Amino acid sequence: MKILITTDWYAPVVNGVVVSVLLLQRELEQLGHEVRVVTLAPGLRSFRKGSIYYIGSVSAGKIYPGARLRLRRSRALLRQLEEWGPDIVHSQCEFSTLRVALAIARRMDVPVVHTYHTVYEDYTHYLPIGKRTGKLVATTLSRRVCRRVACVVVPSGKVERLLRSYGVSRRIEVIPTGIDLRAYRQAPDPRVQEALRRKLGIPRGKLVLLYLGRMAKEKGLEELMDHLARAGRKDAVVLLVGDGPDREEVLACAKEKKVPVIFAGMVPHSEVPNYYRLGDIFVTASTSETQGLTYFEALAAGLPVLCRKDPCLEGVIENGVNGWQYETGEAFCLHLAQFCGDKALRERMAQAAEETADRFSAEAFGRAAEALYRSVLEQEDEAVGCR
Repeated sequence: MKILITTDWYAPVVNGVVVSVLLLQRELEQLGHEVRVVTLAPGLRSFRKGSIYYIGSVSAGKIYPGARLRLRRSRALLRQLEEWGPDIVHSQCEFSTLRVALAIARRMDVPVVHTYHTVYEDYTHYLPIGKRTGKLVATTLSRRVCRRVACVVVPSGKVERLLRSYGVSRRIEVIPTGIDLRAYRQAPDPRVQEALRRKLGIPRGKLVLLYLGRMAKEKGLEELMDHLARAGRKDAVVLLVGDGPDREEVLACAKEKKVPVIFAGMVPHSEVPNYYRLGDIFVTASTSETQGLTYFEALAAGLPVLCRKDPCLEGVIENGVNGWQYETGEAFCLHLAQFCGDKALRERMAQAAEETADRFSAEAFGRAAEALYRSVLEQEDEAVGCR
């Protein structure tokens, strides 16, 4: 098949959408499909680089950090894509590049599949509107997007239920984003890990409580600092990997509450597995996840997960087996004490974490997407035959 992927976010940006897109692109190509990608250029000029088409854009950082908006359609690039002739288009974002996806699909008479990555009502604090208005905007946007595509892909049952509650009636398929298990299962180089520990100043003998991800309000990091301060573990240190608009507030909160924090900042995606290997347990207070991709990466690296209870983790994080889903600060402290105080428990949970991650391999992700495309194309053929 010839598969066109459209996305507002692409490398070198590091976020869940980009990780998903890069993995999908790689797995589809390994299955023998021809894949091209349309994304937004880092500036005003449109250009092509291999199989990636960059459309000129302007910064929309005032709306959301790092976001960009398409300036105009590049007719030359779109003409090249039409001449190539995709069999199906897979949209990954609801804004600038979705319009490109729909335009190409309409001209080529091919279906559009759309992956719904983001629960927008959890992000309305970036806009000058109230929560109630934010939910209405999210509902309206979601319905409008979903009715224009042949099928909606969601990473978890949580998101499917949310879209149904919005009144979305379009076909929805749950396909969890996969992870590259090989990257997290490779035996760590002791010299590299020791050098990284020294560079970061991680004290010997201390357990490492790892948070890896965006430092933003929707991730609940100040709440996490509250829990860690209450836990008061003298035998552990918190390692924060990532960056974001709330970095200074989070670090100030940690300092005020006397939580021992080491801030690593943003790291290249290729180095992320080394940082997971530094951890003993992954900790987070986020409830804005559609799937929790970093949780799966942590599991693959053998880290149990201590996180807020979330429907997207049903059947994934099992209490006392490969981590805990807590509901209160008291529960967080209790579970952390159990983990830190029992070496045998830590070893059992690390093994169980790795076993859980087997369900979310990159290969399974690629095969599921391939099967969906074939199903959608057959569905479209049948619809044409019934006209």
